[in-house]
Amino acid sequence: MYNVLTREAILDAALELADERGLGAVSMRAVAQRVGVTAMALYPYVGSKEALLDGLVDRLLASVLPDTVGDGDWRERLRQGGQAARALARRHPSTYPLLLSRPAVTPDAVRVVDWIYSLLLEAGVPPREVPRLERLLSTFVLGYATSEVNGRFSEGTLNPRARRAQLPADQVPAHRRLAKWLDDPVDWDAEFEADMDDLIRLIERAAA
Repeated sequence: MYNVLTREAILDAALELADERGLGAVSMRAVAQRVGVTAMALYPYVGSKEALLDGLVDRLLASVLPDTVGDGDWRERLRQGGQAARALARRHPSTYPLLLSRPAVTPDAVRVVDWIYSLLLEAGVPPREVPRLERLLSTFVLGYATSEVNGRFSEGTLNPRARRAQLPADQVPAHRRLAKWLDDPVDWDAEFEADMDDLIRLIERAAA
């Protein structure tokens, strides 16, 4: 129960609900019950279910805005922003996929994109290439973090060797050739940093 009904209180309730029961549990009726009002009472504050979801995007991104990232050159700030996005996914794994499925139309989403634009311009990337590289960077970071917290990177019910064993060797020749490395455990932190290094080198080449 919330003492004062505000847009912020409604979004807080929706985020709590998603964290507890998954994004599918977020409805106008369920959020209204959480804050102790009728569903109709929410509409003056959030407008619609779609606007509520956009508001959740804004609420998530508010915690990874530029003022939450430290100092340093554009490379260091880009790395820090990537790590902040990964940490956000760990805090809100159920809601985080919204960042991949909804356009960046909210104020905080626009501010985050503008921050990335600014880093790319600071790096010397030609302006015509900036939007494309921003999409590449944001898709990588959001996709990596989503995969990490929602199971895509997990071993699942079969380890790599058992997965290969489901098919004759001639049907998965690359898997067989890479078996030694596929069977090694993965350091996801190190892999993320290596991927960021690759992206930074790509940005430097674009700037050159």
